[in-house]
Amino acid sequence: MNAKMNSIQPLDPQAVRPDFPVLARQVHGKPLIYLDSANTGQKPLAVIHAMDRFLRESNANVARAVHQLGEEATSAYEGARDKLAEFMGANHRDELVFTSGTTHAINLVAYSFAMPRLEPGDTILVTQMEHHANIVPWQLACERTGATLKVAPITESGELIVDKFIDLLTPDVKLAAFTHVSNVLGTINPVRALARACRKHGIPSLIDGSQAAPHLPLDVKAIGCDFYVITGHKMAGPTGTGVLWARKEHLQSMPPFFGGGDMIRKVSFSGTTYADPPHKFEAGTPNICGFVGLGAAVDYLSSLGMARIEATEHALLEYATAALQQVPGLRIFGQAAHKAAVISFLIDGTQSHDLATMLDLQGVAVRSGHHCAHPLMDFYGVPATARASLAFYNTREEIDRFVEAIEKVRGMLA
Repeated sequence: MNAKMNSIQPLDPQAVRPDFPVLARQVHGKPLIYLDSANTGQKPLAVIHAMDRFLRESNANVARAVHQLGEEATSAYEGARDKLAEFMGANHRDELVFTSGTTHAINLVAYSFAMPRLEPGDTILVTQMEHHANIVPWQLACERTGATLKVAPITESGELIVDKFIDLLTPDVKLAAFTHVSNVLGTINPVRALARACRKHGIPSLIDGSQAAPHLPLDVKAIGCDFYVITGHKMAGPTGTGVLWARKEHLQSMPPFFGGGDMIRKVSFSGTTYADPPHKFEAGTPNICGFVGLGAAVDYLSSLGMARIEATEHALLEYATAALQQVPGLRIFGQAAHKAAVISFLIDGTQSHDLATMLDLQGVAVRSGHHCAHPLMDFYGVPATARASLAFYNTREEIDRFVEAIEKVRGMLA
């Protein structure tokens, strides 16, 4: 842990665990040990109660009614935008477009920003460690325009080779897209330096912040990128919610991605004029209750303090890594110097799905598979891994029981 983190008082997981009712349940007759927060984070009572209260008392559509319920719904929905703008360090609330998640947000940029600018011979730069959501939309954009994809390499330890990334920022690159935190390796990329290099070469940058927003303090102004995307369900909010943050000049120049109600100024059969951003990109009835819940999630995380969450999870990561390294035959994928609390692993002679299934019978929830990162699995020469992802509500005692379960399963599968 670095000196800055050493000066931050970590959270007491035992004090926050009662906020998460699911953590009190049993699975297969054993206490649940939930180590799959990179897949989806658990929801605190504050979020559950906020959504329940909205549906019981204020359920109505937004921006369409002047009655009391409609005004309450609109206020709660737009209030979430204010909270998220502060949480992300945005200059203005109108820089935030509400989406169904990171995948929706990246596709919006691919179709509305990238495709109109791409021509044959152009390229989009990504990295070897990207999630499919930050690969496939760019491939689709390239297929439709004649552009191609370039890939920046990583080291065996799972770190981006920054010099190689910068070398690939050639004039043909029209957009660079890279993750803030790898969902497989836990690697925390030097996003400020990468965004600065992109700006120096006049190349717009998009950062996938899905795995960063739940674990690190965010400041999109300080990072200096052009687009930053997050997903709500990984940061204590409900599924079907996410945010695209973009520089205002980009949002103003981009055409709508979806058409329909509420994204218009005036519609006639001879033509339509559109609303100002962000509403230009929010056609139709949104996930109102979901964003009420995401607003409550932001309040909850902010009350704990993102720096304290980061310090707590870093300490858990160090503890878990040291314990797992003592397990014979266990290989950890991703040994970057700067990591979030994600540990992908395999045990010699076992398949990841068998390992995860047997751990589940011990009450331990981990993810197995390719983690929507086929190219990264190909890089390491494996079809899949098991992945334990920690959150501030996990404890050292749970890690001890997790390691004991691995030892037991290893013996059973040997």
